[in-house]
Amino acid sequence: MTSRVLYLFGSAAPPVLEAAHVVEDAQARGWDVCLGLTPTAARWLEPQRPELERLTGHPVRSEYKMPGSPDIWPKADVILVAPATFNTVNEWALGLTSKFVVGVAAEAIGKRIPALAMPCVNAAYVRHPQFDRSVEALQGAGVRVLYGPGGFEPNEPGERRPEGFPWERALDAVGAIAGGRS
Repeated sequence: MTSRVLYLFGSAAPPVLEAAHVVEDAQARGWDVCLGLTPTAARWLEPQRPELERLTGHPVRSEYKMPGSPDIWPKADVILVAPATFNTVNEWALGLTSKFVVGVAAEAIGKRIPALAMPCVNAAYVRHPQFDRSVEALQGAGVRVLYGPGGFEPNEPGERRPEGFPWERALDAVGAIAGGRS
């Protein structure tokens, strides 16, 4: 039985379709994984939801629970928001918490739960002035943003990097921030 809990939060970018493999990799590193998705990512993964719930042993969540309802997940030791789209990064930085995953990630800052973000945005989005401000705001709040060399590096719109999304770097960073090797 694992004792470290990782909340893996994905938004609607193509790497979210690799969620099952990422969960398995995190579990192999000793993590109990709870998977949360933005509404669009949840729709994309709906056919895989039963398998993802079997794999994690937890319900896949994309909505807030009802007030007064018990929490169905264990408390997080670390939160990884990846892939984090342009919208997710900006909403988190601005404190716009209408989406479950953004709300929990925003609250993690105040609860001092270690949080990391690995954006998945193309070069056109990062040219928008709000993106850099949002990355800086998250970093200033203590969120480790894996962006640029050593993290996710933007590609041109419509391109996909042959090496794929750097999930291994994200999980390595999760282990490092948690104070242990993962």
